[in-house]
Amino acid sequence: MRVKRGIIHKKHVKNILKHTKGYRWRRKTSVKLAKVAVTHAGWNAYQHRRTKKRDFRRLWQIRINAGARQNGITYSRLIPLLKAKKIELNRKSLAELAAKHPEAFAAVIKVAQAK
Repeated sequence: MRVKRGIIHKKHVKNILKHTKGYRWRRKTSVKLAKVAVTHAGWNAYQHRRTKKRDFRRLWQIRINAGARQNGITYSRLIPLLKAKKIELNRKSLAELAAKHPEAFAAVIKVAQAK
């Protein structure tokens, strides 16, 4: 018995070409090149979802260190002080305070340094 798969094939091709919308040259129209482009794009998206987390943490550490140094302490000394005083602000919120609300950040440092 003969099985015709034209409809399924067209659906598969349409799905691949849908993902290449906005690509340049033959990568958006040629199925063979579009398949490769979509595969690479998916791999890069997967990798960069993970590196994004590292990049943001690194940025937050830099901002916290800059704000801490303006208040006479370094990042490596500030974090253990915060943990010892049980101040549970994460690095994202600390970086936000350091960048946009330096007075509040200075107050947090004073509370951490208080004996």
